Amino acid sequence: MRCAPQVAGAGRDTIAHAALVAERELAAAIDNPVVLPGGTSPDGGSRGGRVESNGNFHGAPVAYVLDFLAIAAADLGSIAERRTDRLLDKNRSHGLPPFLADDAGVDSGLMIAQYTQAALVSEMKRLAVPASADSIPSSAMQEDHVSMGWSAARKLRTAVDNLARIIAVELYAATRAIGLRRGLTPAPASQAVMAALRAAGVDGPGPDRFLAPDLAAAEAFVRDGLLIEAVQPVTGPLA
Repeated sequence: MRCAPQVAGAGRDTIAHAALVAERELAAAIDNPVVLPGGTSPDGGSRGGRVESNGNFHGAPVAYVLDFLAIAAADLGSIAERRTDRLLDKNRSHGLPPFLADDAGVDSGLMIAQYTQAALVSEMKRLAVPASADSIPSSAMQEDHVSMGWSAARKLRTAVDNLARIIAVELYAATRAIGLRRGLTPAPASQAVMAALRAAGVDGPGPDRFLAPDLAAAEAFVRDGLLIEAVQPVTGPLA
């Protein structure tokens, strides 16, 4: 709980670094060969341009940051799942009912929602294994070292999708926990999020029910940017 801001901050730094690399590569020369301008010869005369064969097309810079982003996403998902688990565990939730259930011992509450998070986090850990470290020579050694950036991009896309679902489950659990706390008033930003989530069709605490519709609505709430839209009128623009 204490280190959550540091983990989130490291994730923001990773995104900033990846954006910087992407901007550089989008503006870079990737031709092969490259035609270079002429210059002045040692004796003071003019010298014509030259053609150089090179590897500027190599995708290592992009592949590395795609792998880096997958690592950050996995860690963000992991810490989000741990916060959810804390809310559901009566030994650590400071008075909340087990699994945030309406009728503890009879209802399952959000137990299965945390199972969903755990499965997604486990997959994200596997997706965090770097693709850019896995190059296999081909074409009679003509293609002897490749970036594997396409593979890195494909697994990152899955990791980002998983992270949205993990955050949605945590949001769903956190808003239910707040609803079960009696005598406490949430912060203004939290109140705004809860109101917007309820307006989006995600119900609050109540008897046991099929969780899939609520989780799907919470995921859409996160993925469509409605979470940020709900918070910013209270907090101001989020950088």
